[in-house]
Amino acid sequence: MQHSLSDLPGQNEYVRRGTRPGMMKRAQLLFMLALVVTDVGSVWLAFWAGHSLLARDPDIIIGPFLEFWQLPATYMLVLITIYFAQRMYQRRRPVTHLDEFFKIIVFNLFATLFTVALLTLFLREFQYHRAFVLLGAGFTVTLDTIGRVIHAQLQWQAQARGVGDDRVLLIGSGEIGRMLLQKMLFHPKLGYQVMGVIDGGGKGDRSLSPTEVPVLGTLVDVPWIIDRYGIDEVIIGLPESSHQDLVNIISLCEREKVGIRVFPDVFQFMASEVTIGDLGGLPLLTIRDVALQGWKLAVKRGMDILLSGIGLVLLSPFMLLTALLVKLDSPGPVFYAQERMGLDARPFKIIKFRSMRRDAEVDGPGWTTPDDPRKTKLGAFMRRFNIDELPQLINVFLGDMSLVGPRPERPVYVEQFRQIIPRYMDRHREKAGITGWAQVNGMRGDTSIVERTKYDLWYIENWSIALDIKIMIRTVLQTIFGTNQNAY
Repeated sequence: MQHSLSDLPGQNEYVRRGTRPGMMKRAQLLFMLALVVTDVGSVWLAFWAGHSLLARDPDIIIGPFLEFWQLPATYMLVLITIYFAQRMYQRRRPVTHLDEFFKIIVFNLFATLFTVALLTLFLREFQYHRAFVLLGAGFTVTLDTIGRVIHAQLQWQAQARGVGDDRVLLIGSGEIGRMLLQKMLFHPKLGYQVMGVIDGGGKGDRSLSPTEVPVLGTLVDVPWIIDRYGIDEVIIGLPESSHQDLVNIISLCEREKVGIRVFPDVFQFMASEVTIGDLGGLPLLTIRDVALQGWKLAVKRGMDILLSGIGLVLLSPFMLLTALLVKLDSPGPVFYAQERMGLDARPFKIIKFRSMRRDAEVDGPGWTTPDDPRKTKLGAFMRRFNIDELPQLINVFLGDMSLVGPRPERPVYVEQFRQIIPRYMDRHREKAGITGWAQVNGMRGDTSIVERTKYDLWYIENWSIALDIKIMIRTVLQTIFGTNQNAY
């Protein structure tokens, strides 16, 4: 089949930034080199700062900084090697600053141990102060984190303007294709330049409007389109396709040596951790169930009791002030107790500061929206910063809830959702939480219950102490800065 430029509808309008593939690759290389320079500079500046700090102490006799050049040089080489081995320089997609911060701490710890071991082994005459090593490593963590945050922000802004992004071909123009397209278009910092969509030919696969992106052709045109547009990555959004169809599509893409990503059939696999085992040499997929079992339950409960108790003590003056303001703001009780469904679908009374009028549900239960007219003046402010949720620390301390877990719903909504959402009741295999994985990823208030359920199931089957700590830190940061963005 012969193609011409006119065969591709809308391509002149949509090749929006005109960046050549070669320029994209060079920009990505520059991003990586800038990150290496950031790390190298952080190490040397950190050890110089540590040396300067020690030199001011009259009880410590320390020579000039250049006498210790072997220490920061070795540390730098070890750290850069670890970073390369752990793919810390492949930042073509945004990573959360919090995740990167934890990695920086761990990798700098390893770098410290390896550096001391190497210097002790090969430079036995080398003398150094332990405080110098610890200060240098500690300052490196701080400066490297700051440097990488600044680098990430600059890189995301550049990618949002089309510098160093990847040319993407989306296969599938149905509901899943629309969701993937909206995610890429609404978050330009992801670094995706969607060149067009391929009609997957599936049932109902026509929901994308040609005005959003051009439909470049059908599956048989994929190899030519990849070559014509210099596609870097193909994203396949056809979860309803058969196994053979998916293999055929991947084989078409593999001919052109591009990156391939496949959106899974979410409710079968997304919420599960899949590992590969074998049966007499035959590969089998093992799908893990609930992660929070055995001794982990005791650890999580202990953390809930400790942190909720500390929170109630430290926040008690602020909660007392809030209660007084609620009473003065509008007639009615200070607290609002509402029945919710918790662990094993058992009902319990959730406690909140009242943020709505006393007659808010005179006509029956209603879903809360961002501009809900039933909210009081103070209630709008409390909801924005989640202040109305603070009394739930009492629920956590008493054992009805956990600090982190799926948000509990009212029985009337649970009965509705369980009928239409697969695996919805699996959310009740863990205690409900004040915050959760769905909430820190923007699934708050009047958002899709289907999408929220996906995040909740993933949390349940991938729980860890580190994940709970990460969610709590992100919740605090998002509350302070009043944002639900995933940058933290």
